[in-house]
Amino acid sequence: MKKYDLICPCHFGLESVLKKEIIDLGYDITEVSDGRISFAGDADAVCRANICLRTAERVLIKVGSFHAESFEDLYQGVKALAWEEFIPERGKFWVKKASSVKSKLFSPSDIQSIVKKAIVERMKQSYNTDWFKEDAEEYPIRVFFMKDEVTVALDTTGDSLHKRGYRKLESKAPIAENLAAALIMLTPWHGDRILVDPFCGSGTIPIEAAMIAAHIAPGINRHFTAEKWTNLIDPQNWDDVREEAKEEILPDIETDIQGYDLDPEMVEIARINAKKAGVDHLIHFQARDIADLSHRKKYGFIITNPPYGERIGDQKELPSLYRTIGERYKGLDAWSMYLITGFEQAEKYIGKKADKNRKIYNGMIKTYFYQFMGPKPPKRSSN
Repeated sequence: MKKYDLICPCHFGLESVLKKEIIDLGYDITEVSDGRISFAGDADAVCRANICLRTAERVLIKVGSFHAESFEDLYQGVKALAWEEFIPERGKFWVKKASSVKSKLFSPSDIQSIVKKAIVERMKQSYNTDWFKEDAEEYPIRVFFMKDEVTVALDTTGDSLHKRGYRKLESKAPIAENLAAALIMLTPWHGDRILVDPFCGSGTIPIEAAMIAAHIAPGINRHFTAEKWTNLIDPQNWDDVREEAKEEILPDIETDIQGYDLDPEMVEIARINAKKAGVDHLIHFQARDIADLSHRKKYGFIITNPPYGERIGDQKELPSLYRTIGERYKGLDAWSMYLITGFEQAEKYIGKKADKNRKIYNGMIKTYFYQFMGPKPPKRSSN
């Protein structure tokens, strides 16, 4: 089966999490760069990566790369690529997105126009025609410039992988599903440990945690652009991967995952989303103020995305809110707390310095993942 160079973009700061996921799927990493992991894989890998990766944004098939400092360089570089090996004569193709960092060519619209023109010229020669109907399957293209090095790729995913399909209703500032999954995977939490999100909003963090605990593949219930690329991927590949993913699900697992929110309407939305994801039986949602957070058990986890001013709430209210977070955390016995926030004085008002602090870009917002680590629980006796 033909091997491809596959590229998975991700949130800046979460490359290590995605890298581990890809390795765990059994593939060899070929390159790690800011916000992108590349690996070698066949058509089956395209299916598996789309359906199984929790932290990636999308899965791209690299068509080629080259150096370009002028539009002529770009045109000739794109035209030299073997597009006929990827796009059939009646395929619909366009440049979905062009981005440029520290490069001489930086206008997205001009880049898109030149790339489209070059592909058309290449395919005219390959298919011996002057006209393309473009009335069949869609083949969206993405172009990246980094220091004048161009990468051109086909987007196999379509809607970003964070769109699992379960979140039909949202809070005002929801955390992306793949970011939520990555935050959970950065902690030592496992499905047999307590997890509480006291700012659960539309339920994303508890839902992603439940899906991880139950081994539910994040893309199992959605579709992807490349499912129609029968010239590259046998439809049976998709069916086989989905069937394997279904066999991995642990339907009878027991969990202690809880989501709280001050707004009863948000709690109801979270319940609806959890049911859509098939994990409503694994999560307890409740309308509760952070000031009322308590738990009688030891060794639990708080993993949460509290308000931090840039998106919701008033900056003036943040000191009081984070002071309350610190007080309630202090009242828990041997717990760990992991929170993502753009509020740079979070540690000050929580009243405790984080054991670790990781910078993550949530879209264009610089955030910090503060990690307050509690003691490990004693090992269970094997007797």
